[in-house]
Amino acid sequence: MKHIPSPAPNVGQLTALALVLGCAHASPPASIPPAATSTVHWVATWTAPQAPASPRPPRDSVDTTPTWTDRTIREIVHISIGGESVRIHVSNEYGDQPLVIDDARIAVRDTGDAIIPATDRAITFGERTTLTLRPGATAVSDAVALRVPPTSELAVSLHLAAPARVATRHGLAMQRNYLSPAGDHAAAAIFTADTTFSAVPFLAGVDVVNAAATGIIVTLGNSITDGARSTSSTNARWPDVLARRLLASHEPVKGVANAGISGNRVLTFGTGPSALARFDRDVLLVPGVTHVILLEGINDIRAGINRPAEAITAEDLIFGYRQLITRAHEHGIVIIGGTITPAGGAERHPPENEAMRQVVNEWIRTSGAFDAVIDFDKATRDPAQPDRLLPAYDSGDHLHPNDAGYRAMGESIDLALFRMTTRTAGH
Repeated sequence: MKHIPSPAPNVGQLTALALVLGCAHASPPASIPPAATSTVHWVATWTAPQAPASPRPPRDSVDTTPTWTDRTIREIVHISIGGESVRIHVSNEYGDQPLVIDDARIAVRDTGDAIIPATDRAITFGERTTLTLRPGATAVSDAVALRVPPTSELAVSLHLAAPARVATRHGLAMQRNYLSPAGDHAAAAIFTADTTFSAVPFLAGVDVVNAAATGIIVTLGNSITDGARSTSSTNARWPDVLARRLLASHEPVKGVANAGISGNRVLTFGTGPSALARFDRDVLLVPGVTHVILLEGINDIRAGINRPAEAITAEDLIFGYRQLITRAHEHGIVIIGGTITPAGGAERHPPENEAMRQVVNEWIRTSGAFDAVIDFDKATRDPAQPDRLLPAYDSGDHLHPNDAGYRAMGESIDLALFRMTTRTAGH
């Protein structure tokens, strides 16, 4: 099918800023009371699956996880679909002490760490302005009356009133985020950050109310879904490309929630919990989910090189896929399998690993176990050396695509797949 080219990353943002300025209230309303929104249909527009800062016991006794006290963080969120109201999800899942947030705000980003002041809104949790989140807990905010256009960038600002150890975070944001000097700067129009960072601590998701939305596509994967080695702060990940194509098409409105975690595996702990362990949290519990694209497995294949006890077979990986397929279908979710992209020439990819990748990809293509298949391998490989990325798509490590490679992945997806239901797929 003919693919619609993705716009330059800043075009949608400029349009978004103009639209928001046109619809912003002169006097920002308070958060919508929970009782008024109890039956509202929320859908995810952005996710950042959280993982522990130290996924394995450290090789030495030094804990490098930072602790921030009386600091404000401003995190930049590039949403997929827009909506008439927003809410956020906050996590202290891997914390060892309470997370105390005494000022939380959301606004449309202007440039850098600045916001558009007319869009600034306070965030409450159960009508409270202060949130104390115990270790292992998560929380969802009250609804915030803020109309946000599709593909806009939001700034979520959290003042950390008590010492906050950044043990819960999404490690690879591919986005510059900001840390203030001491004090509460959550409402500052210009943040004047003294530090930037590339992780997403504590902020796990953003939802919107969008009556036109017909579903949410969750992209479950590892660093190749997370956008590793793409250009930072340009939203060049393949799920971003997919989201822009959907919005520019005549297809029914669907958002895209990126659930990639760099270093993730299907079968066991890599970076963060395995796909098997986090499927409920990062897929089944995503508001509005109707489809999931699974692109995982290369880290499972590579793990045995450094840790022989973690070596797997193709049959092991296929077993994991079948488990995820079963769980998706039990909840009426369409699950689409992505073939594993080439890794020839990469570190920890000897011939036996390539042979396993080929076996697994053949099963994905031909077994009929998935509702559909996206052939990311075919979209990115070098026809002259099919075990390798096309040189024009190689970021340089022979494993992760560059911006052009991610664009090719996003543009290779047939948008008609997302009209599919498990019933029409025969399940």
